[in-house]
Amino acid sequence: MPKLPVISGADAVKAFERAEWHVDRQRGSHVVMLKPGNNVSLSIPQHRELAPGTLRALIRAAGMTMEEFKGFL
Repeated sequence: MPKLPVISGADAVKAFERAEWHVDRQRGSHVVMLKPGNNVSLSIPQHRELAPGTLRALIRAAGMTMEEFKGFL
């Protein structure tokens, strides 16, 4: 399994925006992102460092591979 990068919540939001997800709303420390034509929403915590399992779950929920996600960083 490829090694995950250590990134912040803000960096994750920027990467998903490059992948055509858009910010729908923010509630507290979580940003909720949506993609047109997709029934899934991503809830990204705005922490300085995302836990590897959290980042992996977000990438999987977005229907992306690790390599695709790294390309958007």
